[in-house]
Amino acid sequence: MDPIAFQLGPLTIRWYGVMAAIGLVAASLLLNSNRKYTGMTKDQCSNALMVALIAGILGARIFYVVQFFDHYRDNLLGIIRIDQGGLVFYGGFILAFVSLIVYSRIAKIDLVRMFDGFAPAMAVAHAFGRIGCFLNCCCYGKPTELFIGVTYPAGSEASLRYGEVPLHPVQLYEAGENLLFAVLYFYLVRKAPRGVAVATYLLSYGILRFINEFARGDHKLIMNLFTPAQLIGVFLIAGGGTMLFVFLRRKEQKSADS
Repeated sequence: MDPIAFQLGPLTIRWYGVMAAIGLVAASLLLNSNRKYTGMTKDQCSNALMVALIAGILGARIFYVVQFFDHYRDNLLGIIRIDQGGLVFYGGFILAFVSLIVYSRIAKIDLVRMFDGFAPAMAVAHAFGRIGCFLNCCCYGKPTELFIGVTYPAGSEASLRYGEVPLHPVQLYEAGENLLFAVLYFYLVRKAPRGVAVATYLLSYGILRFINEFARGDHKLIMNLFTPAQLIGVFLIAGGGTMLFVFLRRKEQKSADS
C-alpha cells in the first residue's frame, strides 16, 4: 500500500488526488444524466458541481484541522497540504449543502430536484474518495481478527498508533456501500417522487455511517460514547427520516386530490 501513485520529476501524484479526480468525473456524468429530472442546463450542472467541489474541500479541510489541530500547531503550512489527505466528509457535506442552497436561489433552480440529482452523484464521488483514503492510509479502522484486516505500512499514522496489527478496512466498507447506493439513488431519481431520493440518501447514509464508526480507529470519542461523525449522523437520520415522511405524504395527498 503506497499513497504515491507516481512521480514526474519534482511533482508527486498521490492516489488520494487520483481517486478524487475520478470521483469528480463520475459525479459529473451522473448529475448530467439526470438533467431532465432536475431541470438544470449543462452550464448549471457544471457550476453547481464546481460550487459543491470548492465548498466541499474547504469545509472538509476546516473540520479536519479543527478536529486534529494538535497535528498543525508546529506546522501551520501543513494546513493547506490537502494533497496528503486529511478531509472530514461531514465538514465538506455541510458546507457544500449550504453553498448549493445559495446557488439554487441565485440560479433559480428547484432546490429539492437539484438535491435529488446530487444524491447519486454525491454517493459515487464519496465512494472513490474513500478508496483514496484507503490508499492514503488515513481514516483507518480499529484492530480486527477478521481475514479482511489490513496491516498498514511502517511510518503511516495507523502503524504508529496500532503497530503491525490488522485493522478494519472501514474506508472500503464505506466505498462499497456508497457504490451500491449510487445505483439505488439513480433509480430513485428516475422513478420516485420529488424529494424522495435526497431524503433516502440522508437517512441511509446517516444509519450506515453511524454503524461504520464503531469500526473506526482514528477518532476521539465524545464523553467516551460516540464519535463526532455519529452525532452528526443522528441529525442526518432524523432529518432524512422527516423529509422522507413529508415527501411521501405529499405524494399521497396529491394522489387523493386527483
